[in-house]
Amino acid sequence: MKIFRNPEVKHTALWYILSFCLVAAGCAYTGNTGAIIPMAVLFVLIAIINIFFSYRRFSALEDISSQLDIILHGGEGVNFDRYSEGELSILKNQLDKVVLKLRKQTEDLQQEKINLTDSIADISHQLRTPLTSINLIINFLKQEDMDEERRWELAMELQRLSNRIDWLINALLKISKIDAGTADFHKDRVMISTLLKKRVAPLEIGMDLKDQRYAVQQNGDEYFTGDLSWTAEAIGNLLKNCSEHTPVGGGITVTVQQTAIYTQLEITDSGPGFTDSDLPHLFTRFYKGKNASADSVGIGLALARMIITSQNGTIKADNHPGGGARFTVKFYHSVV
Repeated sequence: MKIFRNPEVKHTALWYILSFCLVAAGCAYTGNTGAIIPMAVLFVLIAIINIFFSYRRFSALEDISSQLDIILHGGEGVNFDRYSEGELSILKNQLDKVVLKLRKQTEDLQQEKINLTDSIADISHQLRTPLTSINLIINFLKQEDMDEERRWELAMELQRLSNRIDWLINALLKISKIDAGTADFHKDRVMISTLLKKRVAPLEIGMDLKDQRYAVQQNGDEYFTGDLSWTAEAIGNLLKNCSEHTPVGGGITVTVQQTAIYTQLEITDSGPGFTDSDLPHLFTRFYKGKNASADSVGIGLALARMIITSQNGTIKADNHPGGGARFTVKFYHSVV
């Protein structure tokens, strides 16, 4: 039997034999030899009972080991409920936790593979479109009889597509860093006025061409604890989105408010706002709303949300009661 190959059972048997020999020697020494046989029977009964319960315990452990092997090989339907007493109950509770954790990790890994596959497909699609246009433009530029004005237009379009690919790759790299948990977010005192000046500067030329008004309502001393560069990327994406959807002569307003709990930025525009069908998906990667521009790739708002939420913040998008889109960003103050 397998049980007799167990070192614990062997050691117990040796102790029984040694104990019996000592008791028998004591009986012989005292002249009470008639007690040796009853003592031998008693020792045998105790040994049999001990072996019986040891066999049950080791059989249960062997069964648990077999079920764990099934789990390790991807099996399902394992149940430890029958182990409901004593030390096996404690072991069962711990194994239940391990099994649940392993299954959760397996499900998470599978979902990550699906997300990775979807992301790669989306990235390939987003890169393929401008690359196809670039190849067509290059073929046009090869024509010798093209006039200089047309050649200049194609060269400018080529530069625009190149910049678009560069922005897309940089945005995807930033998203990948945040996903992987390798993004380094500093925890500095960031003045909101500095943040807004840093991000509106690259948009000023485009806003001037469209005669868009830009206004900031703040006291000037509002701040939050976070990373200036990363947050500037997020706020810049929100301002860019508002500028793209604001018509000529329209306006963009940023209202800053600070309380004891959070610092809030409310960014509104005078554009058409969001449709009801777009609102639940605005921060989904690669989602393009009905009013999205032709150049939109659908990752600017997703990246903004990831940056903000990674810094103890929240972001909400809705339509302003007075018309236009509204983004509400809150950075919560850490409690020391």
